[in-house]
Amino acid sequence: MLSSQAIKKSAASALKQQSRLFSQNNNLLQAKSLKETFKDIYPAKAAAIKEFKKQYGDVVIDQVKLSQAYGGMRGIKSLVWEGSVLDPVEGIRFRGLTIPEVTEQLPKFGADSPCPEALLWLLLTGEKPSMEQTKLLSKDLASRSELPKHTTDLLDSLPKDLHPMAQFSIAVVSLESESKFSKAYAAGVNKGEYWDYAYEDCLNLLGKLPAIGARIYSNVFHEGKLNNLKADPNSDYGKNLAHLLGFENNENFTELMRLYMTIHSDHEGGNVSAHTTHLVGSALSSPYLSFAAGLNGLAGPLHGRANQEVLEWLFKFKEAVKGDYSKESIEKYLWETLNAGRVVPGYGHAVLRKTDPRYTAQREFALKHFPDYDLFKLVSAIYQVAPEVLTKQGKTKNPWPNVDSHSGVLLQYYGLTEASFYTVLFGISRAFGVLPQLILDRAYGMSIERPKSFSTEKFMELVTKNQK
Repeated sequence: MLSSQAIKKSAASALKQQSRLFSQNNNLLQAKSLKETFKDIYPAKAAAIKEFKKQYGDVVIDQVKLSQAYGGMRGIKSLVWEGSVLDPVEGIRFRGLTIPEVTEQLPKFGADSPCPEALLWLLLTGEKPSMEQTKLLSKDLASRSELPKHTTDLLDSLPKDLHPMAQFSIAVVSLESESKFSKAYAAGVNKGEYWDYAYEDCLNLLGKLPAIGARIYSNVFHEGKLNNLKADPNSDYGKNLAHLLGFENNENFTELMRLYMTIHSDHEGGNVSAHTTHLVGSALSSPYLSFAAGLNGLAGPLHGRANQEVLEWLFKFKEAVKGDYSKESIEKYLWETLNAGRVVPGYGHAVLRKTDPRYTAQREFALKHFPDYDLFKLVSAIYQVAPEVLTKQGKTKNPWPNVDSHSGVLLQYYGLTEASFYTVLFGISRAFGVLPQLILDRAYGMSIERPKSFSTEKFMELVTKNQK
């Protein structure tokens, strides 16, 4: 039987706990939501952009070479993208913050990794959220996680040998039935309200992506055994994703998911998945249709699917060198790869001219959590040799590793070994970068994208005329 002193102590402890919970909930209630914050700040920004266009609309900002027209419009300054800017030497900056600064300054749910919810807030508003605001957004996303029955039925009916990225795109398109933007547009809503409905679609889509990805993972690789798992409304995005994939009570894997979602989210607007999402959205297609189009671009081996190819190449590399990670052995295999007319996957980048900061972030994570992992040792050994070999070959403008050369290794270590699923994770994270821009495009009234094209004969005529 408890003494009166013990009862008083227990009651005091319970009261203290209750008070703390009340204080936390009160903070959440008082904190402005992401939507409220954006609604407050975007009108002034939209007005500033309108005035900027009016004053400087005729200023020439770039000259286009014929080689750029034939080279995939590489480097042409012609696209507005607010969330991030990619510098060839400095690397990516999210609203002005480098990856190390994002890691240091944004709220965290775990020990080390930034959380994608906070980055979403930053990319949309340009402001860093408080912890209370981040928790509020986390709860909001979790509350939107349930999939409609027709989407789960559709996913369950797809052939298991259909690539996970194709299944991912199909599932996102099926959510068009839920689009508030499409319904509002059909009802004749004022275009000044487009952003509001686009916002709801984007947040709903973000909330549902972990459930879509996890169902694909379960159906294709685990015979549907994980399909009974549900998102926890009190868990953050990274933790829910880890849980839905079956990695319960693995805090390090959860930390990896938070890091992975953050650093893969945005990489300027000119990459295929970002540009495609923006392009389709510029026709006032819903965020669901726009993002599905971006996913189809991300699925290509020259874009998001590269992480799968890197891992497949690493396993062949490992088998060929048979544990000999000496400089001589690695250099020999690299030259064999290049001399056979193949590329070294995971090296080079369209814009960067240094080691990708996203690669560095993943390397630091690996050094902390599994420095002795054999596959990590191989990646590290290649990192010491490949830049020199590629520089000697002389065909690669950037001989340094990119994000894809490392991401699969981290996932392999924790037991997520199915390489064909990796691009789905990339797709979930890329949503955090491209969907805020869709909201901004609607808020700022951005025009449909329509560049001018010429035939080769017409370009010949123009070049000849200019030379004369």
